This record gives sequence, structure tokens and C-alpha cells, in this order.
Amino acid sequence: MSNIVVDLDEARCDLAAIFRWTARENMHEGIANHFSYAVSDDGQQFLMNPYGVHFSKMKASDLLLLDAHKSAKEQADNIDPTAWAIHGAMHRNNPQARCIVHLHTHYATALSALKDPSLPAIDQTTCRYHNRVAIDTGFDGMGLDDEAERLSTLLGNRRTMMMGSHGLMTVAETPSLAFDLAYHFERGCRTYITALSSGMPLAYVSDDVAEKTASQWEHYDTDQEAHLTAIRTILDEEEPEYRH
Repeated sequence: MSNIVVDLDEARCDLAAIFRWTARENMHEGIANHFSYAVSDDGQQFLMNPYGVHFSKMKASDLLLLDAHKSAKEQADNIDPTAWAIHGAMHRNNPQARCIVHLHTHYATALSALKDPSLPAIDQTTCRYHNRVAIDTGFDGMGLDDEAERLSTLLGNRRTMMMGSHGLMTVAETPSLAFDLAYHFERGCRTYITALSSGMPLAYVSDDVAEKTASQWEHYDTDQEAHLTAIRTILDEEEPEYRH
């Protein structure tokens, strides 16, 4: 975690962009759900969305700069309690998780409500998450206090967490990767739920091929940056106020 340099202005713009794009993709819940991005070297100071701003209207200047070791009341009035609890605990206990994307997307949340909330490898996209998802089946209410602390201990070395009866979380070094993981995880869940709804037998990918494909995904190092750059190019033309 040493010598990490984050351009605060660009960090704000990146986060504002993925908020707006999440709304465009209808992966949002209005003013609910939260993203955060650690901007300090130790990972304890982070940007997070304020309560009450719709994802589609988020601007760089709206984002709050918070400290994981201070109480919410010490820092701002417009902090959602569950956002603070979950993201504060995650940043305190997982400093490697620089950017955290937490969503209740349609298909991932539907999958989280099944007895088995795991996402099997049935196509190229779902293979990306083969053996790479932390599965939580211990839902104990909204992400406050003890529940937030419990969730923060389950990540391990994974980048994606399926939060049983709750939703999904992705973590990464950058907003571009955290968002890309969430975006494709939701698409993978959509494919799986759609395939299940056909009532026909599924063609599962073998463990060997799934692992090979997941490893290939991990070597597309610049793909996520290109995805965010493309998003920001569109927003620069159509919604340039996101940068303000």
C-alpha cells in the first residue's frame, strides 16, 4: 500500500462517471447503493456518494471525502448509515480494496435470493468469475454495525462478493476495474437466470476450461481502462456536467 498516488480530481470524475453509467444501464436503485474509492496511501480516506443524490445526476463535486476512523457524524450530515457502515468497515479491514462498488442489480440480486447463490461457468463471461467470488449466505439484516463488520471479513483475496439475500460487491485497485467487474457480473447473472428460465438443461463449462478462461480475463490489463475511457468520452459529449 505504500507510495500510492491518486489524482483526486480525476478520482472524483471517474466515480461520477461510473455512477451515471450505472444509471444508464439501469443497474441502480435511484439514490440507494454506494461506491467508494480510497485516495490516501493507507486506504483509510475515501470518496463516497452522499445520501440523496440520484446516480444519474452525480457530479464530481458531490462526492464526500471521508475518514474510515472517524464517525459519520464527525464528517457530514448527508451520509447514508448503511453506506457508512459497509464502506467504512471494508476500508478499515481491507485496505487493498481501494475501490468498492456495491449494488442491488436486478439479476445478481435475484441470484442472491436462491438457495445456491453461486454463478456457474456457462459461457465466456460467467467463466471470468470461476472460483473468484466470495459467497455470503449469512445475511443478518441491513448492513449496519455488526453486519457491516461481518461482511468486511468475508472478502479474502477475492474481488467479487455475492451477498446472499442482499446484492453484489466488487473491489479493485481502480474505479475502472471495480465497475467493469460489477458490469460483467450482472451480465453473467442475466445470462444464467435467462438460461435457467428456459427449463432446458444447461451446458456447464468444465473446471479446466473455466479456469483457463478466467485467467485469460485477468490478462486483459488495459481492457477496463478502455471501458471507462469510452464511457467518459460519451459523458463528455452528452453530460459534461458530471466533471463539475
